[in-house]
Amino acid sequence: MPGPWKDARGVTVTTTPTIEGKPIQDYLGIVTGEVIVGANLFRDLFANIRDIVGGRSGSYERILRDAREQAIEELQAEAASRGGNAVVGVDLDYEVIGDTGSMLMVSASGTAVKV
Repeated sequence: MPGPWKDARGVTVTTTPTIEGKPIQDYLGIVTGEVIVGANLFRDLFANIRDIVGGRSGSYERILRDAREQAIEELQAEAASRGGNAVVGVDLDYEVIGDTGSMLMVSASGTAVKV
């Protein structure tokens, strides 16, 4: 079933070093996926209001979720291009970048393997 942890090509993604019941046959190298998203003036305004009155910022949460899923999709595509069907040991990182901190980078890295 396709989703953020297994795509249509059957590339499984996990933060664990192995996949239970599926021995690793071949290590294919480190794969990465990076997504950089810019902040939006109106979204920032509404997020600031939300911070004042309390609650969660749904718009920022959606942006983070979408960026994370895109980074994982890049990992899966790179693993598939190397002949892999899984990525193990995945690490997700979030960084604020830019002179004014107006951009967010989501990066995912792991080891492409054949199980």
